[in-house]
Amino acid sequence: MKTSNLQQPQEVSLYKVEINSSMEIPLVSSTISAGFPSPADDFLDKGIDLHKEYIKHPASTFYARVKGNSMKDLGIHNGDLMIIDKSLKPKNGAVAVCYVDGSFTVKTIKIEADCCWLIPANEKYKPIKVTKDNDFIIWGIVTNVIKSF
Repeated sequence: MKTSNLQQPQEVSLYKVEINSSMEIPLVSSTISAGFPSPADDFLDKGIDLHKEYIKHPASTFYARVKGNSMKDLGIHNGDLMIIDKSLKPKNGAVAVCYVDGSFTVKTIKIEADCCWLIPANEKYKPIKVTKDNDFIIWGIVTNVIKSF
């Protein structure tokens, strides 16, 4: 019997990306200051298609809604929408959606010779050591997070 060392996994709900339509919205042509205000442009002269901007590999890209707070210190919060690309190769330090012993979770991955660590970004959670005894897949790499305020 396999036992999991997952403690309150960060739940993930997955959604397929639909890019059959374009969604171009106005783009301010200058940068916007996050410090002191600067004069704003009177014109919105460009457009941006969010599908083209954020979805590089449509056939292997999914959205997922986050449930939980184990990644809050990286700015990934409950209710955020992640963009996940399954075609990207996992590498150390990447934020990944992983399937471990029957549950999906999102964590930073640390790959070692004999195991993989899933590192939370919240001190209330412990790292998860994944070994050959676990049913484990790095399902995809998180490329972007969409937030609501």
